[in-house]
Amino acid sequence: MIEAAELERYLESASDLRAALDIPPGAPLPLTPIGCGEYNANYRFTHPGTGRALVLRVNVGSQMHLADQIGYEYAALRVLEQSGRTPRAHYVDGSLARLPYGVLVMDFLPGRPLEYETDLPLAARVLADVHAVPVPAGSPLVRPADPLRAIVAECREMFAVYAASRYAEPRTLGTIERLASRADALARSAAPAPRARHIVSTELNSGNFLINAPSGHDYLVDWEKPVLGEVEQDLAHFLAPTTTLWKTDTILTRQQMAAFLAEYSTAVDGRFPTDGMEARFEPYLSITCLRGITWCAMAYVEYQDPGRALRSELTYEKIRLYISPGFLQTIEARYFG
Repeated sequence: MIEAAELERYLESASDLRAALDIPPGAPLPLTPIGCGEYNANYRFTHPGTGRALVLRVNVGSQMHLADQIGYEYAALRVLEQSGRTPRAHYVDGSLARLPYGVLVMDFLPGRPLEYETDLPLAARVLADVHAVPVPAGSPLVRPADPLRAIVAECREMFAVYAASRYAEPRTLGTIERLASRADALARSAAPAPRARHIVSTELNSGNFLINAPSGHDYLVDWEKPVLGEVEQDLAHFLAPTTTLWKTDTILTRQQMAAFLAEYSTAVDGRFPTDGMEARFEPYLSITCLRGITWCAMAYVEYQDPGRALRSELTYEKIRLYISPGFLQTIEARYFG
């Protein structure tokens, strides 16, 4: 487990961090935990001179198998800053020299989690602003040659962890294998990927949106796994049942999905083409469901390790649900029929 005292000692000795943030040597920086995921823990602290609220983000692993995961996230945030919808990043340390973790400091942004019943139009505007950010030449972000096939390959890789483990259930194995075969066929038959690429989050659960309506600005945080992909990847991830159920009990109807896509097109307002979006959305929706399931299959194995650095019982409950026979049957019938 990550110890807050260890992090506070790091802050005391990190002279380059203090210089970057204009914090005097010796000024105390007490930390308050504000939540963690599977690979990152977040702590809030206050700048002693300005009173500005900041976040210390501590990285313990990489879904993307990157040597410098925290540096990758920092690079994405610096580009996305112009959207006005993401935190401003101030400092990064991916050296692992003083801590066995990567460290990022960024602005703390206010807001409550998104509510699907009321906030879908707000989310459409946030995503449109993010996707409209121009991709700079020489961007270090991963650019899959074929985004759909790249997701299926990732699903296969995650599923292999579960399939090779002693925790694999035969019925679950069979169903996921069947879904993966159908996903392969969908990716092969989909239209070739267009040339236009956008910075897409790929991680759009309701807790990553910070809503301040009706009087404030809304944001998108947790930029752990951005890629240069197609906007339909984000749209499908945002609307898929494997996403909406993650933090809530919501499954969106097809009518709600269609209304969201229309709202998103309106919010884009001609800043980039959206023609053909609905057709491209469909294979992404099915394959995104598979990604959520195979991630949970892999995570189920990882959660059997008693020494896991970050652990959430609520997350573990959803992991078990997503690989249960009943849930898998529902996904197969509704999104792979």
